[in-house]
Amino acid sequence: EKFANSDALISRHQGLRYTYGQLKQEVENAARGLMWIGVEKGERVGVWSPNCAEWLIAQYALAKVGAIMVNINPAYRIRELEHALAQSGVSVIIAARRFRNSDYAAMIDELGPRLPALKHTVYLSKQRLGSSITWNDLLENGIRAPGSPLHEREASLQCDDPVNIQYTSGTTGRPKGATLSHHNILNN
Repeated sequence: EKFANSDALISRHQGLRYTYGQLKQEVENAARGLMWIGVEKGERVGVWSPNCAEWLIAQYALAKVGAIMVNINPAYRIRELEHALAQSGVSVIIAARRFRNSDYAAMIDELGPRLPALKHTVYLSKQRLGSSITWNDLLENGIRAPGSPLHEREASLQCDDPVNIQYTSGTTGRPKGATLSHHNILNN
């Protein structure tokens, strides 16, 4: 509140710049959009993307709704992706459509039938694919959604609630997920 007009997030490669006030509003819009698609407290939501403004906004928005963000390594191939999504029980994935030589959309499409928990895909693009929605769809629906359910959800959160699952590199076997709480994240 005190520094609402100061720079908070700058993504040079995207040409984006957010003040703290704008970032707060964007996070709240994304959080309400996540609730609009049915994301519940404790639900696991994968984020599979290289560094971008949306990644950071998603992290804060997921924390606000009490969801658990599952960090998906941008270098994952289909085998690692399937393991992480299936083991963590991801119900929503927020993803770039592609990165470098990896076609994320094709991999998600291929894995869809083998991931019964996966209900929604949100692409960080302007074009919808199949039954997916875009990041802009999520934000626009969040703008129209009422704020009170989000504030009620936030009030129900505890510092020891899980907020993040990070996977090990898997160099000696399959990657293992480590769960962190709000408290763990704030104290690191």
